[in-house]
Amino acid sequence: MGLTSGGAPLPPLSRPRWLRRLPHVVICLIALGVGLRTDAMSAAYRLDVEFGLLAGTAQGVALVLALWRPVPAWWLSLSAAFVVAVAARSNMADMVAPGPNWPWLGPAIIAHAFILLLLALRMPASVALAVLTITGLITAFVQGVLGGGPYSGTGLLAVSVFAVAVLLGTAVRGNREARTQLVEQESLTAEERSRRTLLEERNRIARELHDVVAHHMSVISIQAQVAPHLVDNPSDELRENLDGIRQNALEALTELRRVLGVLRSENPDDPYGLGAPGTGAAPHAPQPTLDRLDVLVENTRTAGLTVTTEISGERLPLAPGVELSAYRIVQEALSNVLRHAPGSVVRVELTHFPRGLQIRVVNSAPRRPAPPSPGAGHGLLGMRERAMMLGGTLMAVETSCGGFTVAAFLPRSGVAVPTGSAPGDHAPEHRAPGAFDGNIPGTTNPVNRTYPTSPKTPKTPKNPTGDTS
Repeated sequence: MGLTSGGAPLPPLSRPRWLRRLPHVVICLIALGVGLRTDAMSAAYRLDVEFGLLAGTAQGVALVLALWRPVPAWWLSLSAAFVVAVAARSNMADMVAPGPNWPWLGPAIIAHAFILLLLALRMPASVALAVLTITGLITAFVQGVLGGGPYSGTGLLAVSVFAVAVLLGTAVRGNREARTQLVEQESLTAEERSRRTLLEERNRIARELHDVVAHHMSVISIQAQVAPHLVDNPSDELRENLDGIRQNALEALTELRRVLGVLRSENPDDPYGLGAPGTGAAPHAPQPTLDRLDVLVENTRTAGLTVTTEISGERLPLAPGVELSAYRIVQEALSNVLRHAPGSVVRVELTHFPRGLQIRVVNSAPRRPAPPSPGAGHGLLGMRERAMMLGGTLMAVETSCGGFTVAAFLPRSGVAVPTGSAPGDHAPEHRAPGAFDGNIPGTTNPVNRTYPTSPKTPKTPKNPTGDTS
């Protein structure tokens, strides 16, 4: 099938642009030179001028054709060389030794070698080897079996030149294919690494949120057990329903514990910890909330950073998932400052609004070069995942003074607040004073949009627990 196919055309050079067609121009010039050497063929083999012109034109056309259809070009070149060799055989009987070069003349060798080179560049190695083998066999048949009068044999020289051309073309093609496969593999590896990082971060978030869900299920079970004792003479239907609620809660809690057992490792490290690995919380410790923010800031100060906190607005109850995500966002932002901006000054701002919580962590430029980071590169990805999961938004931009700002807004209930003029809705024009409008002071790319509201139709996040199964 390879010997009957056309092969792919020779592409232009990628750079520089003014040399894109240089290979095509060079091949066409060589083909023109081969076609004009008809006098040498006529003089060496005593052939008619018309026959020599036809044979030379066939060789030149085959060389040009090899730019687009290398296999048919090889057939044409080999056929023209064979016909010329057979036609010249009858005219060499009365020649004087050493005779002309036969069965390949110099121009024919050059043309056929370039054709084989172009073929090896565009076709698989097996096809190139088959073409070289057929060329060698036909050359050996014409020179060794048919023979002729006095001549200088050029078969061995021609086959050697052809072998070098095929070897060179095959090596170049193999190198090009290897580079292409390497680029594709690197792209696949980068995509797989990004996907694995996302799944690992979602798994980490799911592990934490399962703790929150397990706590609520425990509360439901206890409340269902206590409820009959709070009512005088409860009916049998009420007792039965409450008992069913309690049993379902216990079963769900059991399944959650099994899931937690799968998600937790035997020796869990705190991926968000500010200290050395292995100093994180115990496997069954409760998940942190904003009540532990002072401890987190104090630990960061101990690590060598100057941290100031500013909390404003009336603090209203937040959903457990929002409390946990807010704490983790601040924790990861401080961890990034420790890793990438040693010696900088950090300001942590928490602003409570009726609709949610605004978080800002701003650091100044580092005072000394940052050492190589041991982190896994999950920080910004994890923060964005947490904000998106709760229907919130998050930005991370560089400031004009060389520092960095992480700004986020989390809805109070963990669900995006719709915009509009319906009663009870908080439209943008009724935004609380100082609400996060997306413009971060001192940043290089301020935006002009309102973060607490969403321009899209609100929807409840799927799978609030973040379970990736």
